[in-house]
Amino acid sequence: MKFAVLQFFSWPERRVPLGKVYERALERVQIMDKTGYDAVWLAEHHFSTYSVCPSIHLMGMHIADTTENLRIGTGVSLAAFYHPLRLAEEVALLDNLSGGRINWGAGRGFDKTEMTVFGVETDQSRARFHENVDVVLAAWNNERLTFHGEYNHFDNIEVLPKPIQNPMPTWIASSSPDAIAWSASQGHAILMDPHSTHQEIAHKYRSYRDQLAEHGHNEVRDTPIARLLAIADTDEKAEAVARAGAQWTVGSYVNPKSGSGMTSGFSTEDRIDRYVNEIIIHGSPSTVTDKLKELEETMPLDYLMASILSHETFMRLSEEVMPNLR
Repeated sequence: MKFAVLQFFSWPERRVPLGKVYERALERVQIMDKTGYDAVWLAEHHFSTYSVCPSIHLMGMHIADTTENLRIGTGVSLAAFYHPLRLAEEVALLDNLSGGRINWGAGRGFDKTEMTVFGVETDQSRARFHENVDVVLAAWNNERLTFHGEYNHFDNIEVLPKPIQNPMPTWIASSSPDAIAWSASQGHAILMDPHSTHQEIAHKYRSYRDQLAEHGHNEVRDTPIARLLAIADTDEKAEAVARAGAQWTVGSYVNPKSGSGMTSGFSTEDRIDRYVNEIIIHGSPSTVTDKLKELEETMPLDYLMASILSHETFMRLSEEVMPNLR
């Protein structure tokens, strides 16, 4: 099993200076670089204390400058909100300056506030996202770019720099059936979300692999599966961490204002219980090790992108769980 961290920069109740949030996260990145993690995936969010990292490319450059081994993933670049050529330039520059350590993850986004502020109509966001991804990949894979789509028109443009990696490792965040169907039809590798139950993830993954085969795509990169984790010295303490994390997630992110529909029809308390009972992997190190072994066999979970709910969780994952799963 490969291990990575889906790194958020959460600022709950603004209890500490924001700089402390960055400092703690970057300390964990230094540990990841020396303890065998495959990558840190940086989460882009805007206008929310759920995660205060509006420029994951800038953050990625800082991490590249302070690490040697760790790959740096964009988890994800919200491609519908960018000019696609500027996005292609920034990610390619990051790949050059990191020595070819970038994993490009792209996503559509779903937050209504973000879409409104960036001037992206909700009913156009999927088509704009698909087209922007196509433009970015075409900019990297062609010496000069000519492209005429619904939203973008370019003639004979040389987009520089090109990424060091050729082809550039690319993943598409795919949560809904429509997103999975599009990614599979294009032969894209996918990132799987932290908000679905284990059973839902397994079903989506099987659907993705089936559709890939239907479209004649036989070679697939790793599929990082994001899972929320809470680890403590006892199962009871870990469950308390999981419940606090679920309350924060439901209250600040997965809420009716987001328009995500991920937990529509559930009361707030039901949503929290759903996270604790069906989504978050929680327990003592031995309990979590056993759960991960089970998911490795049943999902299958070959690449864990851990969304960490406490610093203790991160340390116990690194020191007490990972060594038993390699």
